Amino acid sequence: KAQGVEHAIMARLKTNPPAVFTDQIAFLEYLASKGIDILDRQLLRPVAEAAIWGAIRHHGLLGSTVIVSDDAGQFRVANHALCWIHAERLLQKLMPATPKQERLVTTTRDLVWRFYKALKVWKQQPSPQLITGFRHRFDKIFARRTGFTELDKLLLRLHRRKAELLKVLEHPYIPLHTNASENDIRSFVTRRKISGGTISLNGRIARDVMLGLMKTCQKLGISFYHFLGDRLGLVSSIRPIPPLSQLVMMAS
Repeated sequence: KAQGVEHAIMARLKTNPPAVFTDQIAFLEYLASKGIDILDRQLLRPVAEAAIWGAIRHHGLLGSTVIVSDDAGQFRVANHALCWIHAERLLQKLMPATPKQERLVTTTRDLVWRFYKALKVWKQQPSPQLITGFRHRFDKIFARRTGFTELDKLLLRLHRRKAELLKVLEHPYIPLHTNASENDIRSFVTRRKISGGTISLNGRIARDVMLGLMKTCQKLGISFYHFLGDRLGLVSSIRPIPPLSQLVMMAS
């Protein structure tokens, strides 16, 4: 619904009880039986994404997980929070034409950063008594009108995303920014800039799988080379490494 799929198509897909598919072929056959063009990639993508989220909920995965993003459309799903760094970056992109407008932008950015720092302090020792005060302070910053049209439009835009920017008040364990995840893919981006992309789909899958395993091992404090040796049976002298999924659950 959020992705703008037609109501008629959504009505065709409604089932009670929910449909369960053993594989992708069964899913596509079901769509075709409902009169949906499975060759229409623009339509198939949101339908498939909805099915994936349905499967995630069906199996009880993620649970209370909050997705923090830079507001890219593909990540604006489920329980979503906005990255404060990317939100403030929009203020940096404003082009004031007069000294007065420049002062207004500087003052606004200062207010935003002060608020952000207060949220960081609150995260360390969450206090429910202060939540109302944070919400009021957010309104004072983003509902104010400065007379600088472009700045006021941006403040109004950010104010409409209040629930996502203040998601941390409901879930203090989530980060206020996406720096950690962006650092995770920085090595991939650097390699792509130097060497270009992969030649084949298999190459891309291999690259992404290996990069994901390497980063996961780094976060868990495991030697990636020892992990590969253990999985490939090349190293017998070291202690066997448990499944990464098990280690991730233990770490969380």
